[in-house]
Amino acid sequence: MWLKKAFEQTGTDGLILKSTFTAESAIAEFGVGKNMVAAIRHWALACDVLRDTSPTAYSVSPIAREIFRDGGLDPYSENPSTAWYVHWWLAGKGNRATTWYWLFNHVTAPAFSRDDLEAPLAEFARKLDPKRKLSASTLSRDIETCLRGYAPRSAGGTPEDFAEPMLGELGLISEEHKGHFAFRRGPKATLEDGTFAYALLDFWDRSAPGLSSLAFEAIAYGEGSPGRVFKLDEDSMAERLLALEDLTKGVLSWTDTAGLRQVHRMKKVTDEFKMRMIAKAYV
Repeated sequence: MWLKKAFEQTGTDGLILKSTFTAESAIAEFGVGKNMVAAIRHWALACDVLRDTSPTAYSVSPIAREIFRDGGLDPYSENPSTAWYVHWWLAGKGNRATTWYWLFNHVTAPAFSRDDLEAPLAEFARKLDPKRKLSASTLSRDIETCLRGYAPRSAGGTPEDFAEPMLGELGLISEEHKGHFAFRRGPKATLEDGTFAYALLDFWDRSAPGLSSLAFEAIAYGEGSPGRVFKLDEDSMAERLLALEDLTKGVLSWTDTAGLRQVHRMKKVTDEFKMRMIAKAYV
């Protein structure tokens, strides 16, 4: 419910003052400790609920407004489509979430341990910012936070460790045995075609905005692609691509001719069109 807690601070002007998260009254307002208030702000920014648009205030993203407003698509985060949207912003776009993006796009082994991840992540982070000093303990904690977001502890720890995290219901990562994890590649029953179409269009706009067609291989295996981020197998991908024409009323269409598999875009899509795709995921 942290994303909802952040959204509820929205004023009549659609903005949330930055001081909302730093004032002495924040602990009472949010009903959590000081560190958790800071965490709520971080995750709201990372998951595109809030956007840092001015020196004094955050704005609420249009899609977050449609999801979390009273009477909205999913005001209490009960629908899996909200979790898939959050996952896309963290792992597909890497929004304030380098570890999430790296894990789903750069770790190619089907199974891995926590120890396997630490050195490659450190190397990736150094390449992003060679001048920045890296803390091994911070990287380790980030990996732990990321993995436990998808595969919570099955035994031991505090009562909070047993709570099902928002991303745990997606079935993307499992803990095979203590400290050893595996990706779950294949069909995703709770991933709606509307969310898949939104992610595809978002990926298209970032990776090849000038192209009117996109190859199957790019959609399935490209860095930051829906296939890679959602861990879909080829058969699942093909089924979803076949459904695009009806879903988008012809804006997107799939062809498989003479071994050339690609999606065609009939026109450049708007943010409003992407919003309609998200709304379809909640029908």
